[in-house]
Amino acid sequence: MRVKYTAIGRAEMLNFMYLLIGLIVSSLIVDCGVSPPSSSTYPYFVSLQIGVSSGVVVCLLYNGLLCFQFWEDGTRKSLLILRSIVLGWFAINFVISLVSFQDWGTALDYRKTTTVFVVSYVLNAVLLAVYVVSQLILVIFALKSVWALGAILLGGFFFIAGQILMYVFSMDICEGSSHYIDGLFFGSLCNVFTVMMIYKYWDMITDDDLEFSVANVEQVVNEFGPNNNGGVGVLYDDEKRSSSMFY
Repeated sequence: MRVKYTAIGRAEMLNFMYLLIGLIVSSLIVDCGVSPPSSSTYPYFVSLQIGVSSGVVVCLLYNGLLCFQFWEDGTRKSLLILRSIVLGWFAINFVISLVSFQDWGTALDYRKTTTVFVVSYVLNAVLLAVYVVSQLILVIFALKSVWALGAILLGGFFFIAGQILMYVFSMDICEGSSHYIDGLFFGSLCNVFTVMMIYKYWDMITDDDLEFSVANVEQVVNEFGPNNNGGVGVLYDDEKRSSSMFY
């Protein structure tokens, strides 16, 4: 990503990948028992995991809408808006989850989980659906790329399959494997494939100007590297077999 200087949304996609690293770390702490359910820190780490995963979702949606070039990518303003949205959505999910898990005498507690379910699952699912629909519109009507369409559909298939395996068939998998693995294993594996398809889709629809593709002369101006074409991204049109500049 760092060497694709003219690719649209390069800095924003890097933010998405950094958030994924944070989600992986928080998931390992929760799922591997580093903070066991009996510990006092468990609700905080679970809330952190939910908050980071929500941040990943809204960051992905931001990257998807960025491809329509309603605003310029790679600028300080774009990154500031992205980080503000991610931080805000993270805070909302983190606070609601933590208050729901703790018995603090509020309107939310562990006996009333409807709010955390709606915010963390339903609304995030809506955000993911908006991302998929927006990218389908972009690919079908603008880029007309069959391969990019296939990547989006495969990513959606793997994500849905992972959720079904984790939340519907987890108990059956656990009993059938003599408790060696459960649905979380296959759900995590499907999530890996989903992320691979997201990156592959972004790589397919973005093209790099060879004039700026000099990896061994990379000069880091800020934490994401320079955007040598002034923040202008390049989307790849599979039908026209050429690069289209979107300002």
